[in-house]
Amino acid sequence: MPKKIALITGISGQDGAYLAKFLLKKKYKVIGVERRSARSNNWRLEKLKISKKILIEDADIKEINNLIRLFSKHKIDEVYNLAAQSFVYSSFNNPLETSQVNAIGVLNFLEIIRNSKRKIKFYQASTSEMFGKHGKKYQDEKTSFYPRSPYATSKAFAHYSVQNYRESYGLHAVSGILFNHESPLRGEEFITRKITLGLSKIYLGKQKTLKVGNIYSKRDWGFAEDYVEAMWKMMQSKNPKDYVVATGKNYSVKQFINECVKILKIKTKWIGKGLNEKLVDTKNKKIIISIDKKFFRPTEVENLRGNFYKAKKELNWKPKTNFSKLVKMMMKSDLDHVKKI
Repeated sequence: MPKKIALITGISGQDGAYLAKFLLKKKYKVIGVERRSARSNNWRLEKLKISKKILIEDADIKEINNLIRLFSKHKIDEVYNLAAQSFVYSSFNNPLETSQVNAIGVLNFLEIIRNSKRKIKFYQASTSEMFGKHGKKYQDEKTSFYPRSPYATSKAFAHYSVQNYRESYGLHAVSGILFNHESPLRGEEFITRKITLGLSKIYLGKQKTLKVGNIYSKRDWGFAEDYVEAMWKMMQSKNPKDYVVATGKNYSVKQFINECVKILKIKTKWIGKGLNEKLVDTKNKKIIISIDKKFFRPTEVENLRGNFYKAKKELNWKPKTNFSKLVKMMMKSDLDHVKKI
């Protein structure tokens, strides 16, 4: 029996790398899509020791002719669209580029698959940021969207497009509404890696302080490698549906910081209020973390917490890694990394 062929966009990112590793174990042939400018950024694939097992193709998902060429060249069975301008803070400065990648790129894939003679399955990486200002304790597949950033609005457009193509044209197209998922492979611009890397540098004497934004926003943080299994399970389901993928628990940025400090065994104390709040080392009185207004979003999303009951019931999926284990894993990785710098 010939191997299934999976096309992964955003393969050089955190999720793309973990998904490629997962699919290779499932005996897929994996084709990665990335822009030529990203070719030098494959450190994640190299770290997972899979870079030589993947065929990389140059393409920009905003250009439909690039994608048509790929589908003509390869007999693709499954498409996992993980490519995105995914840094929420940056989307406020680049809303047009964000929308072209996150929304129009998805439409390009859906149109190609709709007009293909092959039965091609499509997975779209949706996001909990679409819920935004929702006013609910938990968010599930029935919760209304109230996006609060150009990133979230572009993702909502893509999400509804997938739903529409599934219902209108009978495509096997699904969206995974993934809540925050982190790992040692997370980009340094994301708050969790910014914290673990920054605190590692401070602990090892290579940085004085770390500046952050809103420490009271709460997120449902899971482990990215757990979540790629849910992506694959959605694609194998006979009845294509959208699913929330989460842990069901949430923690504030401040709690994330406190967990990191506990792992480092530094005695600290929070002092001050508002923009003057600081985390101080009680031994030497030095400021470890301070608040900087420039890192606040123009419109904040204060509380996200997912209900993954549907995924558990229908896909037999649940998270394997708890919050403490995740933070410990990331801290260990960054401590090892900083020691080598």
